[in-house]
Amino acid sequence: MMIGLARRGYSDTGGAEAFLGRFAGALTAAGHASRLYTTSDWPRESWLAGEVIPLSGRTPREFADALTTRNPRGECDLLFSLERVWTCDGYRAGDGVHVAWLQRRAAIEPPWRSKLHRFNPKHRQLLALEFALFAGGGAKKIIVNSQMIAFEIREHYGVAPDRIRLVYNGLPAVSFERPPRAERAGRNDLRVLFAGSGWMRKGLAQAISAVDLLPASLNPVLLVAGRGNPEKFHASNRVRYLGPVADMAAQYDAADLFLLPTVYDPFSNACLEALAAGLPVITTRANGFAEILPTDAAGAAVNNPSDVAALAAALEHWADPARLRSARHAAREIASTFTIEKTVAQTLEALAGPAPAPR
Repeated sequence: MMIGLARRGYSDTGGAEAFLGRFAGALTAAGHASRLYTTSDWPRESWLAGEVIPLSGRTPREFADALTTRNPRGECDLLFSLERVWTCDGYRAGDGVHVAWLQRRAAIEPPWRSKLHRFNPKHRQLLALEFALFAGGGAKKIIVNSQMIAFEIREHYGVAPDRIRLVYNGLPAVSFERPPRAERAGRNDLRVLFAGSGWMRKGLAQAISAVDLLPASLNPVLLVAGRGNPEKFHASNRVRYLGPVADMAAQYDAADLFLLPTVYDPFSNACLEALAAGLPVITTRANGFAEILPTDAAGAAVNNPSDVAALAAALEHWADPARLRSARHAAREIASTFTIEKTVAQTLEALAGPAPAPR
């Protein structure tokens, strides 16, 4: 099959871009072809899975309109969008539910800022496109990467359950071929890794406060990987800003714990990558990833992202050397069941039906 893929914009550290690259590679390995409909900022040299078709897209609506004009369904067997558009065969709600995110955001922002969102053209466009996909039937099938997102789509838009398919994120096989990270040896510090952009949503302020609460005997340091402005967060001598990191594997290997106290995340790829590296993950119930994290096996999920004391307690609990040793293998075993090959197979089945049985 020829699969059309749609995504507006590009970030070299974006989780959606990483997922799309893995997904397209797995499509190729499964014998399918793909065509990427995107904007001009997507670097051609980074896309090895087929033709790249640039469209205008300064705003969400402009891209959606340009895609409709192009009519990918006339060129492809299926159109699978990772972007809010007017219509498609399948939509992957990897960015979550915008109306739900605005509600969660309002809970942590001053009231005046939430009121401004109502007049922001970008928010109005995203809500209109979201309504068209969900309530308006623009997406024939909706792929969600967590039960949390499925619930929000049903709650806010009344979508019938049979239009929604749960397909968790997956990692390529190479993620599990690497040896587990080395145990802490010859070090007397506790390295806590935070990774991601959009630091307010990812909970960096809470991460800093939680690490500041840890006892000095642990000698903790918070390593922050990703793009953002450190000056917007309170200063701490326990924080080291790494900036955007190309080789995250080295950062996972150098860390002891992974911390992502996110306010809203449909399913954090970074958490899954950390788990695959053998790191215990401390996150929140506002992260769909928490659904695959067994209790007390390789990390913890706190109920409230603002509960800094609970985050600090979880970090201190998992800082125990014996727990760190047990988590090295338990975390990898959990992550190994979530492969990109399984993600592709389940997504294609949701879009086009089961693959024919071999003769």
